[in-house]
Parts: sequence; C-alpha cells; structure tokens
Amino acid sequence: MDTIYFDNAATSFPKAPGVGRAMAELIENGAFNISRGGYERSYELLGQVLDARERLKRLFSAPKEACVCFTGGVTASVNQFLKGLLVPGDHIIVSSVEHNAVMRPLRTLAQSGVEVSAAPCAPDGTLEPETVRALLRKNTRAVLCTHASNVCGTVLPIGEIGAICRERGVWFAVDAAQTAGVLPIDMAGMCIDFLAFPGHKGLRGPQGVGGFVVLPLLAKAMRPVIEGGTGSRSDSEEQPEFLPDKFESGTLPIPAIIGLRQALLALENGPEMVLEKEMALTSQFLEGLSEIPGAKVAGISDPAQLSQRLGVVSVDFSPADNAAVAYALEQEAGIMTRVGLHCAPRAHQTLGTFPQGTVRFSFSPENTADEVALCLSAIRTILK
Repeated sequence: MDTIYFDNAATSFPKAPGVGRAMAELIENGAFNISRGGYERSYELLGQVLDARERLKRLFSAPKEACVCFTGGVTASVNQFLKGLLVPGDHIIVSSVEHNAVMRPLRTLAQSGVEVSAAPCAPDGTLEPETVRALLRKNTRAVLCTHASNVCGTVLPIGEIGAICRERGVWFAVDAAQTAGVLPIDMAGMCIDFLAFPGHKGLRGPQGVGGFVVLPLLAKAMRPVIEGGTGSRSDSEEQPEFLPDKFESGTLPIPAIIGLRQALLALENGPEMVLEKEMALTSQFLEGLSEIPGAKVAGISDPAQLSQRLGVVSVDFSPADNAAVAYALEQEAGIMTRVGLHCAPRAHQTLGTFPQGTVRFSFSPENTADEVALCLSAIRTILK
C-alpha cells in the first residue's frame, strides 16, 4: 500500500532535494569542527556555516548575519528568550493559542514571580491586535506570539502587534515554527525583535537544528541560558558578549546546519512558491470536507479566507473517536496524520476541541491534489 504523508506541521517530508546527500558527504568526508581547528578544511566548513547565516539573514530581513544564532530548534530558542530576559516582577503577554514550547517555560517562570497574561483569540483562532494593547501594563517586558497556530493554521497579525510593541517600548518575540519558509517574514517591517525558527518544517531541512534571530539591542539585555566554550576569547572565563558567540556555546550541530544550508539553497524562489502550492491543496481539502457530514474543521473553514491561514487543518470527527479515525486512515489508506492535542492544550480550549483533540492534516509542496482527493474519499468511507 502506498503511503501519504500529511504531518508536515510536525516535520517536513520529504526534505528538500540534496539535504541528506549534503549531510552524508560531510559525515563521510570531513565533519570537522569550526572556530576551533586552525586548518584549511575547518575554515572551509566555517564558510558554509557563515553562508547559512547569511541566507537566513536575507530570508528574515535581519540586520546582519551575526544576529542569526543556531540552536537545536524553536523550543531551545524560546527558552533562551524567556529565561534569558524575564525576571521576577516582569509581565509578558502571549496569545491563547500558544504551543507548550512557550507555555511550559512560562509556567516555571510564573512560579518565581513572572506575571503572564494570555490575549484571548476568537474561536477560529484569530486575534485582534487591540486585545494585546489592552493587556499592556507598566511592567510589561515582552509580548510573544506564534505567527500561526500549529493546531488550526490561523495566522496571527504579527505586523500589527509588532507595531504596538514598538510604540510602547516592549520587546516583541515571534514563534515562527509553522511559518518560516512558508510565509514572508520581514523582521524590520514587522517590528520583530526576536524570531525563533525551526530548520525541519517549512524550511525542509533536517531535525536537530533551528535557531533565533535577535536584534543587537535585545541581545544585550538577554542572559545566555547556556555558557561555555565558543572558540573565541579563550583567554577569558567570561562569556563573550558579541553575537553569535554569546548564545552559541559548545559544538554546533554542524551536519544539521549543512543540511539546512542545502534546504535554503532549494528555497531560492522564496516562500511565496511554497505557500501558493500549499494553499491550493488546503482549498481543495476544505471544500471537500464541507460536503462530509461529521467532519468539523477547527478554526477557519471557509476556502475564501485562505489569506488568514496556512495548510494546517484540524478536524474534529466527534462523536466518532478521533484516534480511531486517524488509525483507520493509516491502516486502510496509508495516510499519516497527527491526532490529539498537538502539545497545545490552550489552543484546543480556544478552538472548542478540548479535551477530545482533533485529527490534524498538514500539507507541503510535495503533496498532490490526487493525494488530497484520496484522503477525502477515505474519510467518507471511514465515517460511513
């Protein structure tokens, strides 16, 4: 039985052309370290890592490549922002559709005196920017929002929220877990001070690498969560203050960075091409679901509102068991999805799908209209 992969919101598959080959060649022919080895091949590898930074800088309109810091992914990046910036007595605002990558570290920080407010999104996942403004206080230090929900794909008004934050002198951080490589992101135009991105989703690189882009002024205000060797200022036991070394202690995941660089090369045509393909599939899927009794889309279900969402569609098949539906889709049709609460219980509470969760279908440019049609047919058969 052929398989169909509709779990790209968790990680993309297949990866961009050449990613695996670039990583394998590095491992087999010279996975040297950088900023440590004083030999030519180490410097050559450093050049490739610098090229990856430069491409990310251009992709996100960052001020300079040194502002691009590599981590293991969005979760590590968000932890660096929250735990490196906030202190007891600070106030932070988030949205009501945030992932546990945001909410769990905030729960820990709240126990030490950090105040947290959640701007309530509408039942379709949309958020009015003025809702954020109304929650601002004198001690508000930061606002952190997901760019788009990992549950329902609704896109939040990042540019408008960023403008409010800039006006009030509040740091603005964005979780681009679902949008990096899919939606255009202009840090300057959107007033973003800190952008957390994954390498393995919309950018179609390997797991194990992601990072953040931070403006220099905010970087000065942040404490590094992890400190150690950087290959620079080795005569001092003090952590370097300059970027990216301040936040890049220890050996970087260089094979994964090289894989990500290859994926960035494949993205030369820009996120717009990716978005166009994914939105066509999403429109087809939403139209088909509207004709299936018992399939309730969480969030924006109208194909006419595609500009407000991504190709991430959650469906509640209640009173059927969502887990049973997901299992049947794989066993009977080879369709891989993700079922449950998607590490975002607060989002499901907002959408009205808690505690039963949903079956999530998420598309990539590698999916086809035929695969979507087969999926819709399988859903009809299973629900019967």
